[in-house]
Amino acid sequence: MIILGIDPGINKTGYGIVKYDGNSFLYVTSGIIITGVQNSIPFKLEKIFSVINDLIIRHSPDEFSIETAFYGKNIQSALKIGYVRGISLLAAQKHGLKISEFSPREVKKAVVGKGAGTKEQVLFMASKLLNVELPEKRLDESDALAVAICRGIKSGTFQVKKGGWEDFIRKNPDRVF
Repeated sequence: MIILGIDPGINKTGYGIVKYDGNSFLYVTSGIIITGVQNSIPFKLEKIFSVINDLIIRHSPDEFSIETAFYGKNIQSALKIGYVRGISLLAAQKHGLKISEFSPREVKKAVVGKGAGTKEQVLFMASKLLNVELPEKRLDESDALAVAICRGIKSGTFQVKKGGWEDFIRKNPDRVF
């Protein structure tokens, strides 16, 4: 199964595509959609929709995963993330993809093993699970990959092999938790 994961943001939206075969993950592609702070919200939303639509056409994912909105102290930020979530969900629905939504805590728990993990820990474990070097400064990108990985893990078919990521977490607690 090919899974497209989205980490929604109005100025930077992360995307990540992974192939999942029931027991392992394969990196396909990832990146960040940068909309430019100076641009209007409608322009930003159109750009995000267009890129996600193109990714779906180009990579033919079977499933779409997106992080749920996190409500902090700034209601305006939460609303803007809601806009991005809406147009992202629309793109997925337009192509008939199965849609899954996960909270930031669920994603971190699935990928890092702890719901309160940091973005750096998510990046580290996503890199390990996908066997790929991810740039340290592109946390939106690694978060999107983690959302896709979370969907695979939550599918219920993920089997940890001896020496797999859970063993890695146990042997390297200082690098993960």
